[in-house]
Amino acid sequence: MKKFTIGMDVGIDLGSNTVKIFTPDRQIALAEPTMVAVDRDTDEILAFGSDARQMLGRTSEKIAVISPVQHGRIHHFSLTETMLTAYVREVCGNRIFMPRVVVCVPSGVSEVEKSEVVESLRAAGARKVCLIETVVAAALGAGLDISQPRGCMVCDIGGGTTDIGVISINGTAVSHWIHYAGNSFNEALTEFIARKHDLVIGPQTAELIKREIGCVIPREAILTATVKGRHFKTGMPHMIRINSEDIMEAFEEPAVRICRAVQHTLEETPPALAGDLLTNGGITVTGGGAKLYGMDRLIAERTKLNVTVARDPEICVALGTGKAIRFIDTRDKFEKETSPLDVFGA
Repeated sequence: MKKFTIGMDVGIDLGSNTVKIFTPDRQIALAEPTMVAVDRDTDEILAFGSDARQMLGRTSEKIAVISPVQHGRIHHFSLTETMLTAYVREVCGNRIFMPRVVVCVPSGVSEVEKSEVVESLRAAGARKVCLIETVVAAALGAGLDISQPRGCMVCDIGGGTTDIGVISINGTAVSHWIHYAGNSFNEALTEFIARKHDLVIGPQTAELIKREIGCVIPREAILTATVKGRHFKTGMPHMIRINSEDIMEAFEEPAVRICRAVQHTLEETPPALAGDLLTNGGITVTGGGAKLYGMDRLIAERTKLNVTVARDPEICVALGTGKAIRFIDTRDKFEKETSPLDVFGA
C-alpha cells in the first residue's frame, strides 16, 4: 500500500491576472500570470504563466492564450485544474503530496462557483480546501485586526474584480463587488487610444502605460509616454505620444464606478459599524489598483473618510490567505461564526 506524503499548508490567491501561492517558510513562493497557451488543433497545453503571457498577441491563430479565471470566476474548469496542478507541484515538489489549502473567493460568489474552485484544487492534490472571502484575506494581509467587534473597511482593487467589505469579528458584515477593476482601466485606455488616435494597442501595452503615467486625479507635473501599435486605418505600425491628462480622461468611468461601489457599501453598513470607520482607520485599499496614482485620494474625496493604501498592496490577499492557515485547525474547535473560513474536505 502506498504511503502518501502529507504536503505543506498553502494559501492561494486565485486572481484573474495572477496566481500567488503562499507558504509559511517561503512567503510568496509563486506569482505567475493566470494564463495558459493551448494548441487549438490538438488541445495540447503548450505553456503556463509567464511563458504563456509572452505568447499573447505574438502567435499564429493555431495557438490560443487563455485566461481561465475571469472576473474572479472560473471560466474554463479543465484549464484551471491543470494550471493549478502545475503551480502547486512547482511549490510543493513532484512527490506525492496532499496539502491543505486556503484559497480566496470574491464576496457573493454562488455555491456552484465555490464548488468549482474546491474541485479544481482537489484535482490539484489538496486534501482539505478552505475558502476565505477576498476582502477578509486582504484585511489580514494588510495587518488589520479583524477579530474585534468593531468595523474596518477594505477595498481590494484586483485585476478582474473590485471587492469591498466592512469586516467585524472575522467576517464580513456587508460586502459588495463589481467587475470594474484593474483590467477595466486597461480596456478603457485601449478604447480611448483607438477612438482618439486610430491606434490599436494590446493589453500588455495598456498595462505598461497605466503603470508609467496612469492617474485618476491631476498629477503635479504632466507626464508623457510613447505608445506603439498598429494604425487602425492604414494597418501600418504607428507611434504616438500621450500624456497623463489623456489617461485621466480615459480612466474616469472605471474610477467613478469603483468610488460609487464604495459609497454603496457604506450606505448598507449598519450605523454602529459605520461610526467605527471614523475612528478605526477609515478605508484600507489593497490590490494592484491601489497603486494607481490618486485612487486613494479620489475615494477619500468621495467618502469623506480617511483612506490608506496598504503596504505591498498587490500581495495583501496572498499574505492574508497565508495568515488564515492558522484557522484550519482552530475552526473545528470553536464555533463556525468565529472563523473566517468555510471548510471543504476531510
